Amino acid sequence: MSKAKYFDIIRYPVITEKSTTATELGKYIFQVSVDATKLQIKNAVSHVFGVKVKNVNTLLSKGKEKRFKGFMGKRNDTKKAIVTLEPGQTIDLSTEV
Repeated sequence: MSKAKYFDIIRYPVITEKSTTATELGKYIFQVSVDATKLQIKNAVSHVFGVKVKNVNTLLSKGKEKRFKGFMGKRNDTKKAIVTLEPGQTIDLSTEV
């Protein structure tokens, strides 16, 4: 699979206070494609960042219904992946990719 396909799976890292503290435990949070599987996410992270992935947990957030100028609309569904790395592996999100 080409590197461009991996970037279709991994959209961007989630940088929040909670995700920053999770990096101390070797867990990194990424916004991923809604139709990506755990195996695809694992392969994408290992190939893009050159690390060994131990575990992948995903969560799907349904989009909220919002009113826009009197019309009902819906925000897009989003999917996050919590990627746990093998001990000793790290990702420097500030300088990578």
